[in-house]
Amino acid sequence: MPTIKSAKKALRQSGVRRLLNRSQRAALRNVIKRFRTAAEGDDPTSAETAFRIAVKRIDQAAAKGLIHRNTAARKKSRLSKLLKPVASQG
Repeated sequence: MPTIKSAKKALRQSGVRRLLNRSQRAALRNVIKRFRTAAEGDDPTSAETAFRIAVKRIDQAAAKGLIHRNTAARKKSRLSKLLKPVASQG
């Protein structure tokens, strides 16, 4: 445990940040899962809507520093690869 005042504050801050990051990462994963389930379904419009939402959330997470920008680009690329066959059906 820290004994210096600034170290105690840093510990409190890191704990708060850890909880926020954890919930934001979970929310991001849920949005991606929603898109994947929509892409497996029959409806191309719901898949495209879910894709747009997922890409937006991925970009926001990268802008906040929650994920690296290259990770964001890779995720978007893989999701768009999943969307192409679904979009061509409709």
